[in-house]
Amino acid sequence: MKPSPFIRLLPLLLLLTGAGIVLLSHRPGPEAVPEPVPYVEFLNETLTNDRSAVPGLDRMDHAVDSFMQFWSLRGVSLSITRNDSLVYAKGYGIADRGVPMTPGTLLRMASVSKLLTAVGIMKLQEEGKLFLDTPVFGPYGVLSEYDPYIRDDNYYLITVEHLLRHQGGFSTRGGDPMFTTATVMRNMGLSAPPSQEELTRYLVGRRLAFLPGSGQQYSNFGYLLLSMIIEKVSGRPYEDFMQAEVLGPAGCRDFHIGGNWYADKRPNETRYYMQPDAEPCPAFDGCGRMVEKCYGGNDITTLSGAGAWIGSTPELARLVASIDGHPGIPDILDAFSVYQMTQRLSDDIYSLGWVDCTDEGEWTRTGSFSGTSALVKVYPDGETWILISNTSAWRGSRFTKDTAALFKDLRRRFSTSLPAVDLFRP
Repeated sequence: MKPSPFIRLLPLLLLLTGAGIVLLSHRPGPEAVPEPVPYVEFLNETLTNDRSAVPGLDRMDHAVDSFMQFWSLRGVSLSITRNDSLVYAKGYGIADRGVPMTPGTLLRMASVSKLLTAVGIMKLQEEGKLFLDTPVFGPYGVLSEYDPYIRDDNYYLITVEHLLRHQGGFSTRGGDPMFTTATVMRNMGLSAPPSQEELTRYLVGRRLAFLPGSGQQYSNFGYLLLSMIIEKVSGRPYEDFMQAEVLGPAGCRDFHIGGNWYADKRPNETRYYMQPDAEPCPAFDGCGRMVEKCYGGNDITTLSGAGAWIGSTPELARLVASIDGHPGIPDILDAFSVYQMTQRLSDDIYSLGWVDCTDEGEWTRTGSFSGTSALVKVYPDGETWILISNTSAWRGSRFTKDTAALFKDLRRRFSTSLPAVDLFRP
């Protein structure tokens, strides 16, 4: 598909109006870029809690410890950047029995994964391989092989941008299909969890809840489709493409699609925990076993780009620094792509990959499911704060708000005490 005339002309319009120049100065930084200094290649292997010890920040550590105690969290990882420099990275609490949380510990990041997937889509658009107005289904659609299973012609109106903004028309009535695998298996007559292809054939046979683009409803399935689109357009498995074309160029060497069971965890990955009073639940695969919800309650791997990525908070901070329009770390996206991802259209329209982007330049991405919660905040003054926990919150929606309030308090009290260092560099 060729881009619409508007899409082809918009970069020129941005330059003529100066918006492109404004974007490059989205956040204040040094007037002159310093001489290049090599970046630490394998960040997770070099960062330690000892390196993050900063005189005068013990009170900040006490505040984080109190937050963990209030929410009964076993461990959290916190990373802070300023103008694309990693100024703080520390693990708090435990990652597993007898193993402390460190900056290099890998954690599930749940729906923060959607930010990665959106970046992958923008990379393909920059290469001219697809565009935001590319149809998903239909004779010119990327996933036209699923057309025989469609029973609602409105599917042919869905574009890539609709999926990115949760405007595809999908509903979670009866439960999110990405988190009700046993029900889907029963309805499909399967003895094993459906593959991504089987699940898609099944779900496109449903009627849409609303006309694509006319409303929005948060959809994990929509981002699974985006993951499949990346595979189809690139000709490579989703994880391979993302590691080679997005994460590698951003300097992120230790991101992976996570597993469902404790036995699947990587050597430097945390253990995940439920609250003490959490009840066991049936395993997602229909085997009849009762399991901890964070280990076997959901088919996390099949979420793919909707929620399956694991990584450390310092490497996640490096990815954010690579897509923020700030000159400190070279961006892996061009200025127009960053503008498209962070443009605020209205209160009722999601940003591309981000949950919300304000007119003032504050960007937010959240993520949570059993065993983890994550918050990424990019502030207009040049700071980015990222916190990921390894424990389910006992009140999920309130936890995100409380984490944002924690960031606000810590920034007010300790921002000026953060060291003038860059842990991204040796």
